[in-house]
Amino acid sequence: MTDILPPPLDTSLEEIHDRSYVVKSYRKDDRTVVLRGAVRDEKPAGLYIPDDPEPLPLHHMIVVLTVAIPEMTITDARVEFEVYPHGGCPAITSHYEKLVGLSIARGFTHKVRELFGGPRGCTHTTALLQAMAPVAIQSVWSMRALNVAAGTMQPEPEPKTREERLSRMSFNLNTCHIWDENGEQARVVADGGDIGLPIWIEDRYTKLGRDPKEWRKGMGGG
Repeated sequence: MTDILPPPLDTSLEEIHDRSYVVKSYRKDDRTVVLRGAVRDEKPAGLYIPDDPEPLPLHHMIVVLTVAIPEMTITDARVEFEVYPHGGCPAITSHYEKLVGLSIARGFTHKVRELFGGPRGCTHTTALLQAMAPVAIQSVWSMRALNVAAGTMQPEPEPKTREERLSRMSFNLNTCHIWDENGEQARVVADGGDIGLPIWIEDRYTKLGRDPKEWRKGMGGG
């Protein structure tokens, strides 16, 4: 696996800051996902403190969210401050308990800004939350695959009506230009057409010498 951000081609560039986000999701049971996210800011070794051999962390915040599936409701939230610049910084962590009860699906980013933007929260933690929400959506498909494999749910049958097809893609609609509700891709899906498999599935199955249609069957696509 290559680095997510390869070094720049211009070797004369000098690194002066590193911000990293890491978000992972875990299946707790067939109706629960646990999201763990971290944000960390670091200065390169020796930049702030001469002859210091190690990178210098400035911020390191961790957020743990428990999410009910398929409701997409946050049932538990915990914020931890590992590295911070001022003694009073951790005082805001309990404020993030207001996440409990929120939907992490549509409207989440707006609600996070409303509750925790500016002086109502920690800018780094709030930015991390906005990075975590899409992972929750992605995890719905992972949960479905795991639950089917575990025998705790049946593969979903192909939707038969336009309304059923629109409902199936509701998490995607208006999330980006490809899924514009008035766009070509949404129209094809709503009308029962085939937009093909994701490119990454096609590529990986081809590399493995297997039929990509196996994946669609496993996800309940018929």
